[in-house]
Amino acid sequence: MIFSSPSLSTVGSKSMGSGSFILWLHGLGDSGPANEPIKSYFTSRQLANTRWSFPSAPVQPVTCSHGAEMPSWFDIPEIPITADTFGVCKPNTTDIVMNMAGALTLASTLLYPKTLGGGAVFSGWVPFNSTSTIIEQITAEAKQTPILWSHGTADDVVFFEAGQAGPPFLQQLGINFEFKAYPGLNHSIDIQEELKHVESWITSRL
Repeated sequence: MIFSSPSLSTVGSKSMGSGSFILWLHGLGDSGPANEPIKSYFTSRQLANTRWSFPSAPVQPVTCSHGAEMPSWFDIPEIPITADTFGVCKPNTTDIVMNMAGALTLASTLLYPKTLGGGAVFSGWVPFNSTSTIIEQITAEAKQTPILWSHGTADDVVFFEAGQAGPPFLQQLGINFEFKAYPGLNHSIDIQEELKHVESWITSRL
């Protein structure tokens, strides 16, 4: 989930007006429309004027699913994702947020050249390592974007250890982040506790 506050006047060529904007990127095999009900859980008055966008990834072959075609932002070689999984995300750094063409929230927020309101990562991982040339493309403005990282300890798709590799990486870049573990949660979203925390995190930045 990518969040931009009213301090960012545009996302690409689209004016945000006076409210905030949330771009929700779905997971492998899912779709944007299927995720739209999620916004009903964000009930704060501060989000009353928030604009939401739920884009769908293009349908393409996915290696970890034996080449089956499904909605995917990028190819994933294998599942589960471990702490040693790198280099699967090779986004076009000029089009990630402007055209909503897809990549992980983490890559999207770090490679967007301006400061956003924040990026919330659900059960994610670092898609490039600390020696990648992509790191050199992260602007000083992008490093001002705060990150909230939520991960279930029982995740059997993206291992918790893969999530734990995130904080050292973000710390190395000097990025303000919060990592929150959810004991016993698998590769899913806790509708009550997790989303309420995300909502509180967003509203504290409006």
